Amino acid sequence: MKNKYIASFEQAQIASKNVPEFRAGDTLRLAVTITEGEKSRVQNYEGICISIRGEGTGKTITVRKIGANGVGIERVFPIYSDSLEKIEVLRRGRVRRAKLFYLRDLAGKAARIKEIRRK
Repeated sequence: MKNKYIASFEQAQIASKNVPEFRAGDTLRLAVTITEGEKSRVQNYEGICISIRGEGTGKTITVRKIGANGVGIERVFPIYSDSLEKIEVLRRGRVRRAKLFYLRDLAGKAARIKEIRRK
């Protein structure tokens, strides 16, 4: 059971952030704020959402992208973090699972996900 003050604070945090609807298998572009010393900049991180977990302000997503030399890079992002400026859904993926950890073992064309066609 949650304290009512904590619950109301979490509701305010969630209401202040505009998060689009997406699922595992969707290709996302995340605008992440990076602070280096006193300077800060926004850098895009683009990849496939392989899992969504948690609830409320503790909700996190794991995004996997293929970096240099075909090396897979996964990052976990708290959705309601201040460092996450914007979430943009680029493609909707057609998958039959909630967690796509099997993509870690696949490479190249085998790791592709079919796109949901919009009419």
